[in-house]
Amino acid sequence: MTATAIGWIAPDWPVPEHVRVVSSLRAGGVSEGSYASLNLAAHVGDRADAVAANRRLLVAAAHLPAEPLWLEQVHGSDVVRHAGSTSTPPRADAAVAFEPDRVCAVMTADCLPVVFADAGGTCVGVSHAGWRGLLGGVLQATIAALAVAPSDLHAWLGPAIGPAAFEVGPEVREAYLANLAVPDTGSCFVLNRRGRYLADLYGLARLVLAQAGVGSIHGGGWCTHDDAGRFYSFRRDGITGRMATLAWLA
Repeated sequence: MTATAIGWIAPDWPVPEHVRVVSSLRAGGVSEGSYASLNLAAHVGDRADAVAANRRLLVAAAHLPAEPLWLEQVHGSDVVRHAGSTSTPPRADAAVAFEPDRVCAVMTADCLPVVFADAGGTCVGVSHAGWRGLLGGVLQATIAALAVAPSDLHAWLGPAIGPAAFEVGPEVREAYLANLAVPDTGSCFVLNRRGRYLADLYGLARLVLAQAGVGSIHGGGWCTHDDAGRFYSFRRDGITGRMATLAWLA
């Protein structure tokens, strides 16, 4: 990939070929400064014309069958079913689709995107799972919205902040221990020299998915914070763009 090419990460997971997923990288767009260059978010202070151009570039490069269903994400657990185009982004942190050519999308810049598909390729879903969303049940809500047996689902964990970079306060760990009710939750928090904790979003998501009955879990292992060349990171930069993880049935 050249410095100006649009690139993305595609999952390596055992789903039918007509299940399509791309997780965008930051290169290849027209945004400048803190948003350079393929910023896909309209809510972070970037120029509206640049965001619109970046979205068009991604649609063309990834051969998307339609404009993605962009969401107004609020770190919650609401899930929307993609039922066609809409003029107003739905207020939700996950989307599911059951018909072809309906592109579900979430935007991230450290939070964890989680993609779901069933073994038969009849449905897809994408969740925006930061620590608040994970704790609030966004993954369980997405599984419920897909309306198939969890054991029939595959999950893929896209690029997120890694466990060596994600520092949280003790109140976050305490909230997880009190409310998540998943065995081994404490192992996903490591106390550092500053008296704070390093949290493993990937590990927490795997625990939640396994408890929900999803046994086929793939992906993980990136760190958006430590790879400025490929990823936006809010923790690293503050003012920055957003990547998108998209899934659809071809």
